[in-house]
Amino acid sequence: MTESIFGDVVYAYTRADAIRDGALIEVPPDLARQAGFTVPVAVTAAVWDLIDPGNLEEMPGQSIEGRLWDLLWLCGCAARATKGRHTDTVLFWCYFLFAREERGVEIVEQKMHVFKAVCGPGDQGEPVVTIMLRGED
Repeated sequence: MTESIFGDVVYAYTRADAIRDGALIEVPPDLARQAGFTVPVAVTAAVWDLIDPGNLEEMPGQSIEGRLWDLLWLCGCAARATKGRHTDTVLFWCYFLFAREERGVEIVEQKMHVFKAVCGPGDQGEPVVTIMLRGED
């Protein structure tokens, strides 16, 4: 048995800890499976804030499930496009509608965001996918 040159692990922040703390939000497994994922998927809190900006009722035709589906579908398309390349990271983009009020007038606009999906080991070494903003780790 070999010992680490760094010694024992003092503290580890696990994926389960991040989910419990709200830093990661689990995607409902059924929705992820429908979008083609065979492993657990989570999004960062920053991504979740784009999926649920808190005022979807002001934007007809928008829902958390629909926005999450769009994100998952585009992520899956980007991942499938890497077939044959050995990579654990995929960049992709998705447009979301946002509503804001300016001088008493409600404005609904479309904004593009770039996302990064990383397939890596979960807490038990199992494959998991995490979707984050391009600048997040």
